[in-house]
Amino acid sequence: MFARVGTPGLRLPVPRSAAFIEWKSFAISMTQKKSATDWTHDDAETLFARYARTRDTQLRDRLVVMHQNLVRYLAGKFVNRGEPLEDLIQVGTIGLINAIDRFDSGRGTKFSTYATPTVVGEIRRYFRDKAWSLKVPRRLQELNQTASKAQEALSSKLGRPPTIQEVAARLGVSEEETLEAIELGNAYDTVSLDSKMMHDSDSAPLSLAEFVGAEDESLQSLAAYGDLDQAIEALEPRERAIIIHRFFKDMSQAEVAKQLNISQMHVSRLQNRALTQLKRLMIVAK
Repeated sequence: MFARVGTPGLRLPVPRSAAFIEWKSFAISMTQKKSATDWTHDDAETLFARYARTRDTQLRDRLVVMHQNLVRYLAGKFVNRGEPLEDLIQVGTIGLINAIDRFDSGRGTKFSTYATPTVVGEIRRYFRDKAWSLKVPRRLQELNQTASKAQEALSSKLGRPPTIQEVAARLGVSEEETLEAIELGNAYDTVSLDSKMMHDSDSAPLSLAEFVGAEDESLQSLAAYGDLDQAIEALEPRERAIIIHRFFKDMSQAEVAKQLNISQMHVSRLQNRALTQLKRLMIVAK
């Protein structure tokens, strides 16, 4: 999921925001003579003011370098969750970039106070995305969580499970989106097909895979039979009678000839012509 950008050894997550896509000159800022600890508060305020006026990406890169220690500190709070610190820092950097783009130094708020929720939120979203067994759009993940909370609140209020219509009205979204988000909650955890379906009375439990249905070939035959029935109905009456007697009633050509009061040779010619016509009609039906 990582791509190298500029400086050797620096790995950045695949872009997930417009701010990250625009950030193409990060390697330049990494070559600045000052380290992140050399910058002063006055330096940061000056750069933020200049960046607010010019939106110069090189200024933003310098601000990113200056606040890498903040990202490292916040990422360190998540190190015991099974992800490398380096990866968490890279994810947190995306949040830092977004915070820099949105920060207004004129409001008197310290940047570290403003940026912390954004950086932490980006890291938490990263864990939330990885926790799902199947890839689900973030919008639906968030809607799934909101819908779950709405269901609990409505159940307590109404004294019964809420309907989809009631949950959708509570969330202010369509019923279709609500239903999709709730159903996608099943994608959070998956069950192996090799899992045993245990029952108290089972001495040799079956696996889940043995309960999964397979395609019924007879259904395809059923559809083809419907086409064949229509094709037979399109034949001339005598040809149709020959096909029915020969292939549905299992009569011989001699028996069909006697039934229709024609010669057996005539039956053979009409049968061949009818089969040719049926093949043509079946091809057209497909």
